[in-house]
Amino acid sequence: MKFGIFAASFTGLAALSAGGLALSWEWSSDPVPPELAAASAWSPPALQAPRVLETAFPAQGQPGIERIPEFKPLPLLQEIAASDNALPEIEPVLTRWSREIAPGETLDAVLAEAGLAANTRAEVALAIGAEYDLRRLRPGHSITLISNADGAARSVSLTVGDGVRIEATFGEELSTSVVSPEPELVTLAGEAVIGSSLFAAVEEAEMPARFAVDLAQMLGGTVDFRRDMSGGEKLQLLWREARLGNERIGQPDLAFAALEIGGALYEIVWPDNGSGQATIYVDGEVLRVFAQPVEGARLSSVFGRRTHPIYGNVRMHTGVDFAAAGGTPVHATAPGQVSFIGWRNGYGRVVELTHGSDTMTRYAHLSSTPNELAQGQRVAAGDMIGRVGATGTATGPNLHYEVLVEGRPTDPLSDDRLANAIERQTDDDISALSRLAEARARLATSLDREIARQATESL
Repeated sequence: MKFGIFAASFTGLAALSAGGLALSWEWSSDPVPPELAAASAWSPPALQAPRVLETAFPAQGQPGIERIPEFKPLPLLQEIAASDNALPEIEPVLTRWSREIAPGETLDAVLAEAGLAANTRAEVALAIGAEYDLRRLRPGHSITLISNADGAARSVSLTVGDGVRIEATFGEELSTSVVSPEPELVTLAGEAVIGSSLFAAVEEAEMPARFAVDLAQMLGGTVDFRRDMSGGEKLQLLWREARLGNERIGQPDLAFAALEIGGALYEIVWPDNGSGQATIYVDGEVLRVFAQPVEGARLSSVFGRRTHPIYGNVRMHTGVDFAAAGGTPVHATAPGQVSFIGWRNGYGRVVELTHGSDTMTRYAHLSSTPNELAQGQRVAAGDMIGRVGATGTATGPNLHYEVLVEGRPTDPLSDDRLANAIERQTDDDISALSRLAEARARLATSLDREIARQATESL
């Protein structure tokens, strides 16, 4: 029963679906409108190939062709790019090691203490030795090493005095340069009243102490400083100094001295040409001319009996000694003729000059003599005949200077024979008096300037 009802329902649904499909087919078979048919038949035209130009394209910059502007970044971008490229340079960390050379030390020993390897020390010694004789090293010279953080050497410099520095610089190869400063030459003046002694007066007036030695050397044969001085004598000095800033370079040089003693006025004028020939005046008249064998040296030992510094016994010292740095020039004290150049036992390297038939001067302990100096050659007062050394029996660099008359030693500071020989070589008295007047004027000007300076500082 139920099955019959379900079959009848399924048959009816099938008949209804068939009728709908037939109706739908009937609708779709109607004709298409003409406009829609035309739109459906349209298609785009075929693409044409591009036309190739037969004419060559003109080069940029020819007339009629507009140059394409170059691209330039905005200013802000330029600044950013510049700031990115200009990165700050980082300075390498350097280490500085320096100390002075002690007596008896060598350059190699000091460089070894600084930590340089043996091969590097050898290279530095060769480089510096090409500019400076390492045998002239002495206490007071100093070594400075500049190195990187890893210990590699950047430069080694040797300071030898007077501001002169020899520097070896490490790079692709080791190079050497000599640095010589340009000091300023200044003229100074001072005056003092002598109390107990000439030396004490110079020191109290804060003038270079070695000037007292120079005056004693110049006037030693004319003035008895112990007997003739009673106190209250007036001393005026004019000198020249080379300076780098506030530091004095080298030794000062006396230019003029005036000393009132024993009722007389003694004046000394030193020349500017470095010859060492000084003219001594008494009360405005020429007394004599004196030539120093070593300019600026210190009189370390006088003529007469003394205890020998090496042998320890009392002996006659037949000359005077001038202590000076090794290599300091030695000058002839009077015109003469070279009679001997060579070696004489305790004297070491020696030069001897004859002055006339009865007078001879001897210059001993020399380190060297000029190559052009020969036996028989004539020399003038002030000519260089050697350099200070320590050859022979010497305790240090100095010049042993002797004057022999008829073969007998005499006091070089009191004998007038050499002074007479020098005077015969010098110009006339008119020129000598003119130099004295000029020196007096320079002294007065410098003293006035010094007084004005002191007054200004006291305000």
